[in-house]
Amino acid sequence: MKYTKLGESDLTVSRICMGCMGFGDPHKGQHSWTLDEEHSREIILRGLELGVNFFDTAVGYQSGTSEQYLGRALKDFAKREDVVVATKFLPRTQEEIAAGITGQQHIQNMIDTSLRNLGLDYIDLYIYHMWDYETPLYDIMDGLNRIVQAGKARYIGISNCFAYQLAKANALAEKEGFAKFVSVQGHYNLIFREEEREMAKLCAEDNIAMTPYSSLAGGRLSRHPGETSKRLQEDSYAKFKYDATARQDRVIIDRAAELAEKRGVSMTEVSLAWLLTKVTAPVVGATKPHHIEGAARAVAFTLTPEEAAYLEEPYIPHKLVGVMAENTPAAAKEQHVWGTGSQKIQGR
Repeated sequence: MKYTKLGESDLTVSRICMGCMGFGDPHKGQHSWTLDEEHSREIILRGLELGVNFFDTAVGYQSGTSEQYLGRALKDFAKREDVVVATKFLPRTQEEIAAGITGQQHIQNMIDTSLRNLGLDYIDLYIYHMWDYETPLYDIMDGLNRIVQAGKARYIGISNCFAYQLAKANALAEKEGFAKFVSVQGHYNLIFREEEREMAKLCAEDNIAMTPYSSLAGGRLSRHPGETSKRLQEDSYAKFKYDATARQDRVIIDRAAELAEKRGVSMTEVSLAWLLTKVTAPVVGATKPHHIEGAARAVAFTLTPEEAAYLEEPYIPHKLVGVMAENTPAAAKEQHVWGTGSQKIQGR
């Protein structure tokens, strides 16, 4: 395993971040393919053995049971100072807004819930899960700064935002003397490269770490044509993101499979080796030991410039899909049709 600093923070993180959306009680979430605690612990332990020290979860994953499983496993298998724990909080619900709960109060309530779930005194990286168009940005940044000042979070990050929003938030933080976002977690992989339009450039200039999710496109970039899995069959959210562009994406997936066979490695290694040249630490979900093993091997695998260009060449720009497409001012007003923010975000 290799390690690096997370943006402008003092956090030293493994180049692979273990995504924990696949952990948690399937009866308490929207996914039937998530792992029970026993099997979640097996994956977490294997990650630790391979040198993974960076773990990403969220209060919205399986009603907090993902956080609970992760917290108990890390307590049993690792020293607190040796791991970097990231979790995410949801926007205010319509019920909270109606009740007059401020953005600051909401963030306080959210982090206290996550700390209880994880069994921790502090969180290393606390992430704003999706932009809240109904809460003033000042309230969000002030609320996050308060929990950093209180020692409940060491650093803050953001997820599912546009580059202008991240720039605007950090400009406000600098003006007010608040904590700034040190990382961004967006949708980025070999078959969805829209972050390269503006976000990647902003992050390079301001030294903001990129820790993208969906790094293997819900398994599409790790399996040869014809291979399947329970998640590929049952993950409706991933199908929503990728089915519409399956034909054009297949060209790139086939090239990844071709290079994997040529180099004698897995498709996971090829796909992540490409992404590792672009970002700080991709978030890689794992529901079997060999998933995290393949991800760890990718850190030591290098593509030639010609191979990277071969993978990139067929890409066709994609429309925004998923959380980013849904989470706009207009969509927020229609949230009552789809459910509250806490219900929607479980798809990610």
